[in-house]
Amino acid sequence: MNTPIFRPSSHPVSFSPSAFPVSPLHLDTGSHDDCTMAIQKEPGQKGVNWSNIAVGAIMNMVTTLGQPLEVIKTQMAANRSQTMFQALQSVWARGGFAGFYQGLIPWAWIEASTKGAVLLFCASEIENATVAMGVNPAAAGLLGGMGGGVAQAYATMGFTTSMKTAEITRHKQAAAGIKPPSTWALFAEIFRKEGLRGVNKGVNAVAVRQCTNWGSRMGFARLAESSIRNMRGKSEGDKLSAAEKILASSIGGALATWNQPIEVIRVEMQNMSKEAIASTNRPAKLTIFNTFAFIYKENGIKGLYRGVTPRIGLGIWQTVCMVSFADYVKAWVKGPGK
Repeated sequence: MNTPIFRPSSHPVSFSPSAFPVSPLHLDTGSHDDCTMAIQKEPGQKGVNWSNIAVGAIMNMVTTLGQPLEVIKTQMAANRSQTMFQALQSVWARGGFAGFYQGLIPWAWIEASTKGAVLLFCASEIENATVAMGVNPAAAGLLGGMGGGVAQAYATMGFTTSMKTAEITRHKQAAAGIKPPSTWALFAEIFRKEGLRGVNKGVNAVAVRQCTNWGSRMGFARLAESSIRNMRGKSEGDKLSAAEKILASSIGGALATWNQPIEVIRVEMQNMSKEAIASTNRPAKLTIFNTFAFIYKENGIKGLYRGVTPRIGLGIWQTVCMVSFADYVKAWVKGPGK
């Protein structure tokens, strides 16, 4: 019988019983390295890797650099008769260059600094649990992304997206020289009139959007990774280059915008523009279904896809940040030799 040869590992040695594989031969397929949103775990690690939760918050803060695309997308979804050029003109008229960053401080920063951690934590726990039950890893990742998206919507995104949309869509011009209320005054006014339900207006639409967003992004990105491997003649265990991972993430982010009607519905439910409030055909109490019917009646199928072009750019940017760049940040957080 040949004597097994043990080679030194770059990973720290753990003396936990779970650190030793059952089989004397352990093959690293690289599947965890390329998993889009799951929290990475070292061999023998128990529980959650908290540093990756911090990475989720950091990378979501980076995604807020795409706020101009968010503003344009929201402007077009709320004002569905406008062209891209007209939407750009409207945003510029509201505040020039600063108009493209409405809703960034504090709401987008509050949202970004919390939703990434919630998404990563929940997606990882769901994925681990479903894999343990024998579910296919790809399907488990899809379920993890969907569950994580729903969790982040109800935990942090309801009131922040509502307030971002309110900031972008409400009438910003001072009437008769009166200074318009600040964002905090607007928040206090909505909370006083409508309570938690008011500041979380449209949260169900946000949950549906986030569920389909991250489920689609993860699913399409993994499918793209497999296709790239096949075209390049790489096996499943071969790592993708940085350019290949960015390409796969870009494909996933672009294709995930198929759910644009849900985003348009979400924006309409949170719309505080003068035109929306004054509309006699708009339902007094908006739900996902009656909002869908209202948009379809007013603007047809085309209206349900208003703002999809800037959202494609935004989706690509967010997916590249959370799928591709996050791996490098995780390595930096761990530090050399860790």
